[in-house]
Amino acid sequence: MKPYTIAITGKGGTGKTTIAAAIVASLIRRGLSPVLAVDADPNSCLDGVLGVQVDKTVGRLREESRGAGTGGPSGISKRDLVELRIAECLVEAKDFDLIAMGRPEGPGCYCYANNLFKDVIGKLTQSYPFIVIDNEAGLENLSRRLYQSIDLLIITGDPSRRGLATIERLYNLAGEMGIAYDALALAINLVRSGYGMEELEALQLKTSARHLLTLPFDADMALAGEQGRSILGVDPSNPVLSRIDGFITRLGLQNP
Repeated sequence: MKPYTIAITGKGGTGKTTIAAAIVASLIRRGLSPVLAVDADPNSCLDGVLGVQVDKTVGRLREESRGAGTGGPSGISKRDLVELRIAECLVEAKDFDLIAMGRPEGPGCYCYANNLFKDVIGKLTQSYPFIVIDNEAGLENLSRRLYQSIDLLIITGDPSRRGLATIERLYNLAGEMGIAYDALALAINLVRSGYGMEELEALQLKTSARHLLTLPFDADMALAGEQGRSILGVDPSNPVLSRIDGFITRLGLQNP
């Protein structure tokens, strides 16, 4: 089974993690579960937004596996041992699981460790029909090709000139790095009432984005973030969540 994979990236501080969590929540509300949420941001805050807690990260295991021997206890192969340890990192919740990639790599060569983890994570993702990846503010994680394919790449930003320029820069950088995806969506957050759409529509044309999603500033969502409350407890009729629900509906996704 090939999972449908949504990867979110963009400028830091523009609601990237909130959008990722809202997409997970929307998929669940539509019965499109189980969902695998991947926190690929070293800051690792997706768990709190989804109301769970991460105790172990894949990054720590990768550090340990780099210098480990070829096998584990009782003759267990290194690959099988890594597979077991990654399973221990998985946080299980109703309708979704979450795994956190953790801190970036330290100095030295990680070629073997990265290839090993790429294979194991690739096998893990086959157990889920839908995957939502919250990336760091940039494209480094995606450039490592840890995920077999990306069906939808979402680049987030704010409607400021600098914010829109960052979206265009990330789009161009994705092309230069050869990051493959089937469709592109631009998610513009914190759009004020009465904002003209001309610049956003021009950027959509320039990037050949299939989708343009605009999200308003919402006091309830801001308060939930300040209080550290899970987005799963926010009323789905909230204007931000309802727009994301509409976006997910337009994608026409179905459970296999």
